[in-house]
Amino acid sequence: MMNDILHTQATAELLYSEAEVEAALDTMAATINQQLANTNPLVLCVLNGGIITAGKLLTRLTMPLTIDSINASRYQNQTSGGTIEWLLKPKQALQNRIVLIIDDVLDEGITLAAIKAYCYEQGASKVVSAVLIEKLLAHDKPSHADFIGLTVPNRYIFGYGMDYKGYLRNAPGIFACNE
Repeated sequence: MMNDILHTQATAELLYSEAEVEAALDTMAATINQQLANTNPLVLCVLNGGIITAGKLLTRLTMPLTIDSINASRYQNQTSGGTIEWLLKPKQALQNRIVLIIDDVLDEGITLAAIKAYCYEQGASKVVSAVLIEKLLAHDKPSHADFIGLTVPNRYIFGYGMDYKGYLRNAPGIFACNE
């Protein structure tokens, strides 16, 4: 297993450097600050992938906000998605709140659609989402992000929260596997 991880890391193609990702986070935060000023949002970090994006964005957001997390996974450390498994739901009430969902990647949009639906079922007044990466696919998605940092072609990627078989989330940039 470890040889596979090391090989994938060594042969991956750098799509965005750390500096390019940080600049995209600056731009996203400025837009979020403008659009959500004076709204007192509840920020939901989507675990585990959204940890880095949320952490990096939160220090750039200027409005009063509260933080919680949610974990709805289709991948369970695999390279393709299955059915959604709810591992953690927010502890804070969503009733009459503006919710900002922060995640690492918008791939098929199935997980994001499920999380948005959950938030509205819990009484959220408005739900918006921010993703660091949106994969460009040749078909429509059931959900779209309101704030997008960067786009990538439909390749398997890792870094800045996105994993390869549970590893490489901590890679300092956005990389595409060469498989």
